[in-house]
Amino acid sequence: MRYTWIDDYLLSKPGVTKDLQKDWNWIRYKIGDKMFAAVCLGENDEPYYITLKLEPDEGHFLRQQYEDIVPGFYMNKIHWNSVKPDGVVPDDLLKDLLDKSRLLVLGSFSRKKQKEILEAGEQNGAK
Repeated sequence: MRYTWIDDYLLSKPGVTKDLQKDWNWIRYKIGDKMFAAVCLGENDEPYYITLKLEPDEGHFLRQQYEDIVPGFYMNKIHWNSVKPDGVVPDDLLKDLLDKSRLLVLGSFSRKKQKEILEAGEQNGAK
């Protein structure tokens, strides 16, 4: 996988946790109890998609710009997008998309819950 920095990058964000969804063989990144990104693993545990949530218009636009961004694999095709892990999407763009996905999902919580999530993340050493 070209984007070997994803795990360190995401886990450095306040409130982010990860787990392995064994049934799907996905490494899921969550904020609170909601997934905002996943590295989908295939046979031999090699990544075959990086899936993240975006506003529908932005996701549609990016799919038109990059052949390596496709509708979300096994997800709602309007809100979720998948990036090929060996593609040509620039690192800075993927970091921006992962940040947007995290903030989009964080925004779905009440303000009180957002504050709790972020404060707990800061206490656990994330920035």
